[in-house]
Amino acid sequence: MSSPANYGDHQLSIYVQGMFQNTRPEITTDLSRLESQAAASLSAEAMGYIVPSAGSGSTARANLAAFDRWRLVPRMLRGSTERDLSCTILGTKMPAPVLIAPIGVQTLAHPDGELATARAANALGLTYTHSTQASHSFEQIEADSKWYQLYWPTDRDVCLSFLQRAKHNGYSVLVVTLDTGTIGWRPADLDRGFLPFLTGVGLANYFTDPAFQAKLAKPIEEDPTAAVMHWAQMFPNVGLGWDELSFLRDNWDGPIVLKGITSVDDAKLAAEHGVDGLVVSNHGGRQVDGAIAALDALPAIADAVGEQVTILFDSGVRTGSDAAKALALGAKAVLLGRPFLYGLALAGQAGVEHVLRCLLAELDLTLALSGYANHRELNRTSVVPA
Repeated sequence: MSSPANYGDHQLSIYVQGMFQNTRPEITTDLSRLESQAAASLSAEAMGYIVPSAGSGSTARANLAAFDRWRLVPRMLRGSTERDLSCTILGTKMPAPVLIAPIGVQTLAHPDGELATARAANALGLTYTHSTQASHSFEQIEADSKWYQLYWPTDRDVCLSFLQRAKHNGYSVLVVTLDTGTIGWRPADLDRGFLPFLTGVGLANYFTDPAFQAKLAKPIEEDPTAAVMHWAQMFPNVGLGWDELSFLRDNWDGPIVLKGITSVDDAKLAAEHGVDGLVVSNHGGRQVDGAIAALDALPAIADAVGEQVTILFDSGVRTGSDAAKALALGAKAVLLGRPFLYGLALAGQAGVEHVLRCLLAELDLTLALSGYANHRELNRTSVVPA
């Protein structure tokens, strides 16, 4: 699907439909309100898994508060009739500096899960990132631009098989999540005793994997419980060390990105170990309660290693304005998480497309009204601390 001349033109189509066709958006265009609107469409278990975060939720709250502590500084009489949001990130050409973040178990939000999300991203030409914990396998995802996010299993045979399947199926960049060596303390799930993986949901990549299947005494359909327990033995991997990154480099010939970096020291170590990119992220606050807000960590990391590795960002991005702030503080692109999942819950693929179009339109208009012809012109002088 072709993009408008400017993403911000999307708002005119909304006004035209409202004024002349009496058609108004069924899903809010205020992306900060998506969570409350989606709550009516999600089961208590799904809402409990998707929305809350580790412990008291203080890290997730800190993520949002961090965006409020920065203010854009619009400049006048230097705008552009046309904006160019295109970019190339780690060899991947993109129409805008926005990617779909890897989120597992998307069937909790909608029966089509990751299939609908990938189709929506593809409709806008955006890059979809496939989670290891997805409800659909590598092979089922149809998208022209896709990256693969690895939860590094303790079984190297399975890890190698995952890498091979991802490469064979057209995933161009490997995103290794480091902050989830095991699941964080999540009271909303614990109080319900709810972990979807224990029923096999979110394990499609494992259950379709030949290396995984080879370790089972019986076929999965004959003993699904044994298959789940085998997954449970290889998912926690808190013993990983920096020296093990060489295994990935030996077995993946594309760019490698480390996700979950909030420490400057870790960012420097990543650069020393030759990785290609970092995602400054605290997993949306889902892992460590009381951790540093991802946006607070971004500027120092960008200053330390931004010339050596590609800096990406997620955790707390809800709006186009949020995205602009992260780009100004050093990110080359942002990954969008929960907001698209709320759109998925509300209207499947169409809901994800709505969220993406709104975010891109708001980002575009934020640039235009702040005096920038493209996001690459954003820099530290574009924002000030509140």
